[in-house]
Amino acid sequence: MTKVAGNDGSTEITAETRLAAIVDSSFDAIISKDLNSIITSWNGAAEQMFGHTSEEAVGQSVLMLIPDHLRDEEADIIGRVRKGEVVASYETVRRRKDGGLIAVSLTVSPIRNRAGEIIGASKIARDITSTKESERRIRLLLREVNHRVKNQFAVILSMIRETSKRSTDPREFEGLVRSRIMALSRSHDLLVNSEWAGASLFDLIQEQLKSFGHEEQVSLSGPLLTLQPNAVHNLGMAFHELGTNSSKYGALGGEDGRIEITWQIIPGASGQRELHLVWDETSPVQTEESPEDSARKGFGTVVLQRVAPQSLNGAAIMERGPGHVRWALTAPLESIIVPQIGAEMPVADINRAFNP
Repeated sequence: MTKVAGNDGSTEITAETRLAAIVDSSFDAIISKDLNSIITSWNGAAEQMFGHTSEEAVGQSVLMLIPDHLRDEEADIIGRVRKGEVVASYETVRRRKDGGLIAVSLTVSPIRNRAGEIIGASKIARDITSTKESERRIRLLLREVNHRVKNQFAVILSMIRETSKRSTDPREFEGLVRSRIMALSRSHDLLVNSEWAGASLFDLIQEQLKSFGHEEQVSLSGPLLTLQPNAVHNLGMAFHELGTNSSKYGALGGEDGRIEITWQIIPGASGQRELHLVWDETSPVQTEESPEDSARKGFGTVVLQRVAPQSLNGAAIMERGPGHVRWALTAPLESIIVPQIGAEMPVADINRAFNP
């Protein structure tokens, strides 16, 4: 028996005692069993992981931890242990006392007596439930991102096609496409920051309009809403087109204009709740549009009156007059907001300047 001297030379600790202390303090479940799969030792971490006390586990078959469809694993493990093999770490599932299943990583090694004979096995189990859940979420996120990226490619191609129809100057065409792709990018950034869980309507408007300046001329009012990814992209495009038009011909092109963006939840005709969103813009003097500018606005009109409302299963009305632009969107709430947030609406109201 190996002995280790204490610091003062008077206390001696056996290697077995030290090993037992390590096993007891381990965060991994460490279990020993004989060659008949009967549990012979059970540390504290095993109790925490599987729910059985040492008194309940020792003397019982280790099969009590193994789901029925995986019981062949134990026969294979014992067979390899008898040959003196170490079973390298592998991932599997085990059953807790309450019947719940837990994902674990297992390592199994033979136990030998003083004569070198194999008399059992030592099993180390590590709980990897959180790791597996993280892997699952990453896979889901990657699939979602892949789906969204493909959608964005389709949107960009459509954007290029429609913009090219209304542009004759290559530099003008490049500028328009760049600004619209940057608008998509701003919406995309909001979704990435939330791991594609959605984005608030307030943040979306702020991101899309801040590049135009004149924040003090914009006010927002409405309940706090978390938008679904699809709504983030399509409403983001709509606000960019409205902001671009305003910066050239309306309120954001001067110091005296005003934009009020309001939204509210209203009962729909079919009994379901709907979002009613209004962009109301007034400007004392509007810049005169050239015929070329009027033609180019066709893309924005398509976005505002067709693309955005149809993607949200809703409808929109666009009204233009001297010194006034009004865009109103009505769509089912379930097509716009994240469901669990919607169940708790309204949460609070925003009624403040764009950049308070």
